Amino acid sequence: MLQNKNAIIYGAGGSLGGAVAKALAASGAKLFLTGRTTMSVQKLAGEIRASGGSADVAQVDALDEKAIQHHITKVVQQAGSVDISFNATGDKVVQNIPLVSMTADDFMNPLQFMLRTQFLTTTAAAKVMMKQGSGVILSLTATPGGIGYPYTGGFAPACGALETFTSNLAAEIGAYGVRVVNMRSGGSPDSRVFKEAIDNYPEEMKTVLSNMEADTMLKKLPLVADIANLAVFLSSNLAGKITGVTVDVTSGTTAGLNYRAPGAFKNLIQ
Repeated sequence: MLQNKNAIIYGAGGSLGGAVAKALAASGAKLFLTGRTTMSVQKLAGEIRASGGSADVAQVDALDEKAIQHHITKVVQQAGSVDISFNATGDKVVQNIPLVSMTADDFMNPLQFMLRTQFLTTTAAAKVMMKQGSGVILSLTATPGGIGYPYTGGFAPACGALETFTSNLAAEIGAYGVRVVNMRSGGSPDSRVFKEAIDNYPEEMKTVLSNMEADTMLKKLPLVADIANLAVFLSSNLAGKITGVTVDVTSGTTAGLNYRAPGAFKNLIQ
């Protein structure tokens, strides 16, 4: 599906960035993997190459405009084009505190981080893709971008702001043949963040995950593979007319909380 496509992944060392990178590579794309540090990125590149894929590694701080521009220029010189760009970078977020008890800095940090890094990487890709007349820019938010979700601090408005930014960017550059699509996840229990939390707080996380699953229509949370599969589809010609939107892969969470639809309901259907 993605043969002869060149993809840049920012924050490729994370679990979601890595899953998307592997899925794109398995579909034929040549990967240009970046990270603020490269140890985990080099490991990922080795796994992709061992599976027959192509992966290049570079150390890039996705908050550094000059570093981003220098790297994307090298990719164009080396590969000839940038066909897919995905920013999977993340930062620590203060959550589980009421907004009225939160400091302004803790509230603003996710907004400043997410919007700055996404603006820098997506606009850098957009400039290249506009000249090419083609390309796909992907981003990722989470459930709070679609519904009111308490105790998520500044992360929720950051998701909402990013979703608005991507739709506005899509409206501006669509005429040049460039698509911009955001993916909204429901939180993947097999991602690194959740795995670490489960290891450190096993009993508490049982309750957390149970409540999150109860919020979904499918009573199951999306796995990292679900996000990666969506990224492959959106990057392909099969999604050639999809742009300017957020594609929801939250298992139905953002369509409405479903506490009154117990999983046992299916047993009543004969």
